[in-house]
Amino acid sequence: MSDINADQYLIQEEPYYRSVGNEVEMYQAAYDARMPVMLKGPTGCGKSRFVEYMAHKLNKPLITVACNEDMTASDLVGRFLLDINGTKWQDGPLTVAARIGAICYLDEVVEARQDTTVVIHPLTDHRRELPLEKKGELVKAHSDFQIVISYNPGYQSLMKDLKQSTKQRFGGMDFDYPETNIETEIVQHEGGVDAETAGKLVQIAQRSRNLKGHGLDEGMSTRLLVYAAQLVSKGIDPMSACQMALVTPLTDDPDMRDTLSAAVNTYF
Repeated sequence: MSDINADQYLIQEEPYYRSVGNEVEMYQAAYDARMPVMLKGPTGCGKSRFVEYMAHKLNKPLITVACNEDMTASDLVGRFLLDINGTKWQDGPLTVAARIGAICYLDEVVEARQDTTVVIHPLTDHRRELPLEKKGELVKAHSDFQIVISYNPGYQSLMKDLKQSTKQRFGGMDFDYPETNIETEIVQHEGGVDAETAGKLVQIAQRSRNLKGHGLDEGMSTRLLVYAAQLVSKGIDPMSACQMALVTPLTDDPDMRDTLSAAVNTYF
């Protein structure tokens, strides 16, 4: 499998990422030690963007897997496929990453079944290897390989959480929505609006975040604020943009929608 072109997995353009603390230095040190890293934080707060930014900064290939409950171990490590010449082995994304020395990013890893996540264990300790049992091969991870996982602790039920045996293989980094001035800067940059509009959107989001656990599972994410700003920058009036990007996606509850719409009315 040495014919894989690692360059296709490089992030060509630098992603916009605004650091909020020492997370860049912390991740850099973790990568230098090839420590597996776990990113925890609410949806849409910049975890995936951060991984893309760091992969670009380190000039390392990045292979991202969006985890889901139907994902099997074979989806990660690979399987035999039938073709015109019989059966042929095809590596999964985790195996490709281990072979070429990519950063493998498992996004929302708790969505995957626990019997699936167990396959990453041998890659996350001193062994740094991946047994392909169906193929009878032991893949020794490339010296540049690193594994990164992310999840949203706010959503975790007892049924959906990482085992301690998995958690304790990772260094952890907490992410949250940025403080007001930084989030405003991000929304202004990514959404293409002026600072005043961006600031109003952030204040609406902060109101919604105070309702978490009081009728809302999650407050408005930075990602949704960028969507709203992009609609405004395309000429949509702010009230309609907020309704489409901030209120409607967040809840189906009529009373909660009224509450969120009232917050929008306050600022626009």
